[in-house]
Amino acid sequence: MLTTHPFDDDKLREECGVFGIWAADTASAVVALGLHALQHRGQEAAGITSWDGRLFHSHRAMGHVAGNFDKDDVIRRLAGTAAIGHVRYSTTGETALRNVQPLFAELSSGGFAVAHNGNISNALKLRRELNRRGSIFQSTSDTEVIIHLVATSAYKTLLDRFIDALKQVEGAYSLVCLTSEGMIACRDPLGIRPLVMGRLGDAYIFASETVALDVVGATYVRTVQPGEIVIVSEGGVQSHRPFREVQPRPCIFEHIYFSRPDSVLDGASVYSVRKAIGAELARENGVEADFVVPVPDSGVPAAIGYAQESGIPFELGIIRSHYVGRTFIQPSDSVRHLGVKLKHNANAALIEGKRLVLIDDSIVRGTTSLKIVQMLREAGAREVHMRIASPPTRHSCFYGVDTPERAKLLAARMDVAQMNAHIGADSLVFLSIDGLYRALGEAEREEARPQYCDACFTGAYPTRLTDQEDSEAPDHFTLLAERYG
Repeated sequence: MLTTHPFDDDKLREECGVFGIWAADTASAVVALGLHALQHRGQEAAGITSWDGRLFHSHRAMGHVAGNFDKDDVIRRLAGTAAIGHVRYSTTGETALRNVQPLFAELSSGGFAVAHNGNISNALKLRRELNRRGSIFQSTSDTEVIIHLVATSAYKTLLDRFIDALKQVEGAYSLVCLTSEGMIACRDPLGIRPLVMGRLGDAYIFASETVALDVVGATYVRTVQPGEIVIVSEGGVQSHRPFREVQPRPCIFEHIYFSRPDSVLDGASVYSVRKAIGAELARENGVEADFVVPVPDSGVPAAIGYAQESGIPFELGIIRSHYVGRTFIQPSDSVRHLGVKLKHNANAALIEGKRLVLIDDSIVRGTTSLKIVQMLREAGAREVHMRIASPPTRHSCFYGVDTPERAKLLAARMDVAQMNAHIGADSLVFLSIDGLYRALGEAEREEARPQYCDACFTGAYPTRLTDQEDSEAPDHFTLLAERYG
């Protein structure tokens, strides 16, 4: 079976997106719209939990938001003026309804629902400790650890118990939580995963990206700061900063690929940053060619920037189908090979006999790059020079991104010359790490204290990776594979 969903390309994949709204009529309908805008952050499952002032209501389902939350009867059952939602992309672990968020539990203080973007890098150690203390887990999700830590905290108020729980976890988290007392939104002290705040009339909104605010007609207010906890309730908005302040390390790959190009991230247009990345790539690695061709759709902004900087015309030498189903049953190897063209097809009339600069955002396993270069050659391209709008991806991510094992990362196994021979291009060049930082408005990468989490390129992880380092658990790798954001 060949996966042909447009997001099943050979890419690093963000595992989830979150959205919440407080004090709005038909809150769940607004959340459903917001999740539509965040669908690129997770296509495997979606869920919404609402609060009507007396009861919590939940609906979780496998599949896309459309088809599960565009039915009137589903939205009617999710009654209330407050709701949170989640879209999920699993890793190689268990795909099951019990892992679909928001997760919900009845605590001594009342109902508690949580939607999480990120990954807790000491979740397995905490889970073992909680199991020994009698906690019974209902999922294989690292997110459930947070619920148990809140439930077992000795502090009196819900806020203090929540802070106590977060001070025990490591890794990345942007959380939106729904309780009978109010809505809680927070980011880890390093701000690895994004979270923004908006207003829709009198309602407050939290979302993984600003594009979700745009889609529901809300106004952007500000970014939730790293290490900040924001509580919205009938009493208004409160901000708490309970953690020791450290230099933020937001995920650099949000700018390269994860976020939608029409989002604004930390005050910067994602689209403009990607064009700047392409311009840096042209300045660093120019080549004589007839056309600049993007790998659609993720390579388009960088290709535009490369074309504008280099003066080489931008052309759509590859056409992507937007109407491909999630899977296509392949009866034979020959038909399976043809299935590649369900997603991408060369614009042969344009590129025959031409020298091409092929722009993509990254190379992970290298399987897609190999097939696309081969397809362009079969369509008559005279030369194919591949330019990648990021440094080589040599390390796995443990902060809420679906990354292959390091041994499966092409750049971890080969140098650039070997990678070029593998994919069959005339030349292959990656953007330098300093070039990437320049595109983000930095003079250079600060070696001692990097301004972003760039561990997938450099191996400089900003937190401890306790579960990776812990050799006690024989089932460590199995459980790690079941993590999700």
